Amino acid sequence: MKKKTLWFVLIIVLGLVSCDDDTQDDDRYAEYLVARPLTMSMTEFKNGVDIIAPRPIDESGKIYAYKDYVFVNDKYRGVHIIDNSNPSAPRKLAFIKIAGNVDISVKDDYLYADSITDLVVLDISDISNIRKVTRLDNVLRDNIVFPIEADFFEYGDIDYQNEIVVGWETVTERRLIQEFQERFQTVDFALAEAANDAAVGQGGSLARFKIVDDYLYAVDSHTINVFDIQDLENPKDLDDVYAGFDIETIFNRGQHLFLGSMRGMYIYDISNPAVPSFISEFQHGTACDPVVVDGDYAYVTLRGGNGCGATESGLFIVDISVISNPVLAETYAMDEPYGLGIKDEKLFICDGASGLKVYDKTDISDLVSLNHFKDIVTFDVIPLEENLLMVGEDVLYQYKYLDNNIELISSLALD
Repeated sequence: MKKKTLWFVLIIVLGLVSCDDDTQDDDRYAEYLVARPLTMSMTEFKNGVDIIAPRPIDESGKIYAYKDYVFVNDKYRGVHIIDNSNPSAPRKLAFIKIAGNVDISVKDDYLYADSITDLVVLDISDISNIRKVTRLDNVLRDNIVFPIEADFFEYGDIDYQNEIVVGWETVTERRLIQEFQERFQTVDFALAEAANDAAVGQGGSLARFKIVDDYLYAVDSHTINVFDIQDLENPKDLDDVYAGFDIETIFNRGQHLFLGSMRGMYIYDISNPAVPSFISEFQHGTACDPVVVDGDYAYVTLRGGNGCGATESGLFIVDISVISNPVLAETYAMDEPYGLGIKDEKLFICDGASGLKVYDKTDISDLVSLNHFKDIVTFDVIPLEENLLMVGEDVLYQYKYLDNNIELISSLALD
């Protein structure tokens, strides 16, 4: 009897496993990317800025260098502070919790950070005792990027009167193909439209900050937000300047701002700093687009695919010697470029999973490859006077400049 009972149990177990395998292999199912909003109460959001001990990074954002410190954005969560007084041995100091943060800028020990629609000001003159100075409410456009690459959007029950969306998390799950088809045709489009009307952060662009003299310029998907920061503790919110669509980045050279967008590069005059005025634009196919400028040329990396559009990825070099008439000079193929930077005649390109690429740009019509660090994922780069900072997938890298290449001097795991 015992043997028969054991065989019976074994048959049941095998049957269950077989059914489970059938479900996994069932052609009625497929893997889909599911997005869910991260929320917090309005009260917690308004009082949520805090300085805590170092913590693992969730998702690397941009980097910012100031004096002996490196600030690494943790997308939508805050900023990691790193002591870089010894570049060969950088050290984590603290983490500034700022809900919805994607960018910062610093002047004279005052740090300006976005917190979704608010501007936060912190005094960092004593890095071991950072002081919260002020918070300007509702002066920025919601910069939480809507995950347009997701197949499903699980909104749940969000109380928009008392809650705010501070980010999104995406996971891969197996779902019925029929369920996807039905939701794709009906529910999800309706939800996306509702999200556009509500403050659900789907602008399509991350805000970017740039301080020029006594003014802070913060771009969002449509406008240049202008702040007078002559009184560093009490910035004044001036009139916004409409700048177009899908604005992503901002770069300054002299009296000009260069805005990178998914549609092109826009150039603005800031000789009247409170009121930037449009000069010209260079249009390209739809793609994600950061810009840096050196001499008579603007260097633009275009990243196609996913939510960035259909344009093939590459490097565009634009002649801006006549600032009112930018003209394409050269193009080079890339794989999935993100940030880029320039130091003298060296051009550094973060080409995503294809690594860090270093070129000699003396002759723009014939870029010479100096280095290619292949086995790293790269996002953002800052060429400092003495060394190069680069953030990859949860790692901060630093390189020493050599005559014809660069050499790694340290790497700091952020996770």
